[in-house]
Amino acid sequence: MQAVHTIAEARRARAAFDELGFVPTMGYLHQGHLALVEQARVECPAVAVSIFVNPTQFGPHEDYARYPRDTARDLALLEAAGVDLVFIPTVEEMYPPGFGTYVIQPAADEVLEGAARPGHFRGVATVVCKLFNIIQPTKSYFGQKDAQQTIVVRQMVRDLNIPVEIVIVPTVREPDGLALSSRNVYLTPEQRAAAPVLYRALRAAAERYAAGERSGEMLRAVMREVLATEPLAKPEYVSVAHPHTLRELDQIGPEGALLSMAVRFDQVRLIDNWVLL
Repeated sequence: MQAVHTIAEARRARAAFDELGFVPTMGYLHQGHLALVEQARVECPAVAVSIFVNPTQFGPHEDYARYPRDTARDLALLEAAGVDLVFIPTVEEMYPPGFGTYVIQPAADEVLEGAARPGHFRGVATVVCKLFNIIQPTKSYFGQKDAQQTIVVRQMVRDLNIPVEIVIVPTVREPDGLALSSRNVYLTPEQRAAAPVLYRALRAAAERYAAGERSGEMLRAVMREVLATEPLAKPEYVSVAHPHTLRELDQIGPEGALLSMAVRFDQVRLIDNWVLL
């Protein structure tokens, strides 16, 4: 496994491969990231991973400074997983003095994570676009847990004619249903015990949908009722939205819906989702 730190090094290393699978990450890897790597290993002859905590996707009062980091541990996990190339740039390498070009999708900023975290998707789309230009992967792998991110990335690739196939991998969960996230390490033992309420709320709504319920407001109410059973959980939003536009639905049609939510446990903010087909 080769680890590189500059764009020039990454481009030279990439030239050694024909088809290349790519997993962009912010590090502090868990089994969810490794599931992306595993699928990339199955589908591609070589795999690259980036580790970069991207400052432009964090708001001024978010957790950029304290976002968990452990590069040595990450590299050991990636080497054991059979990764061929790891790109670990600095902030100055990715955003040199005078940097001023961003990828913006105005519609993404109007709903769900975009509305809750102004500027977040400008940062996500910009850094992913830069990484695609640097690594030039054949396929790139993203987790379903960040559902809106997958939609933003797919639209960016389509709109800007970037020659990469986007592959979405199902959410990896703990045995009690909690979606794996690097931010789970922030949870106190009490909060960790309460956090699976997100999964229970999504599952309750999915079960009502399977039983024939098609009212968006009824399914939102089901999720809110389950979340209300956990005093430590403070919902930021609860959504039943169109799976492509992410606009809230009154009635779910043949295209299905995306159930999603953001819930705070004091300073820890967790998101999760469930696709209704």
